[in-house]
Amino acid sequence: VNEMKKTKTLKVTYVRSAIGYNKNQMKILEALGFKKLNQTRVLPDNPSVRGSLYHVRHLVEVVEE
Repeated sequence: VNEMKKTKTLKVTYVRSAIGYNKNQMKILEALGFKKLNQTRVLPDNPSVRGSLYHVRHLVEVVEE
């Protein structure tokens, strides 16, 4: 009766520096919570996060969980 909802998540790793790219991309990475290169974060799988990841897809690796 007391089941936990399994919410979908994305495991995102910041793998390439944003230096030399548009400054807005660095701001998007900061908004997603990245502070350092090779940092991994588990983020909720929703349209807002996916939209942000789309803009920095060349700088991160995403694994669906």
